Amino acid sequence: MPAEKTNEELWKVISELVAEAGARRVIARYMFLCDVPYPVYEGTLDERIAAIGDCFTEDAVWEGVGGAHAASFGRMEGREAIRAHMRRFYAEVNATQNFNTHYVCLGQVWATAEGAEGIWPQFQPWIYENGTSLLRSSRVRVRFREVGGEWKISHYRTENLFIADLPDNWTKSQIEKVLLTQ
Repeated sequence: MPAEKTNEELWKVISELVAEAGARRVIARYMFLCDVPYPVYEGTLDERIAAIGDCFTEDAVWEGVGGAHAASFGRMEGREAIRAHMRRFYAEVNATQNFNTHYVCLGQVWATAEGAEGIWPQFQPWIYENGTSLLRSSRVRVRFREVGGEWKISHYRTENLFIADLPDNWTKSQIEKVLLTQ
């Protein structure tokens, strides 16, 4: 039988679990909001950009690192710069993208003195209106901290693992509008 823990030890364990759970919730929310089609039924681009921005601290950093991701995504500093990047990405750069879902794999997350940190691998099929497709895989390393009782992303880093062409028109069916969030 394990030794009994003091109240102080129990509070430390609880604090670590709260930090880890908060980190998992906010990264899942962020990835969900970045899916295409937009997973909020009848939501607008402005609502999407605001919701994505709300996942980040005011002084957050979002950056692509190494090769393909550094060249494609660059580095944004501050919530407003991240919102502007996301607006360009969803309104301008990928105006012809009609499907992109983040399949986030089992990762690692741990409490830190500042909040929490985690690493997750992910896959994303990107499908365009013209039938062309890519399969992208990346790894993200993310730091989180609690702000005003809410967990937020304070530093988001993504690195490309691979990008592969998928056969044109490889899907038999594809969602056009998300219904499960109604």
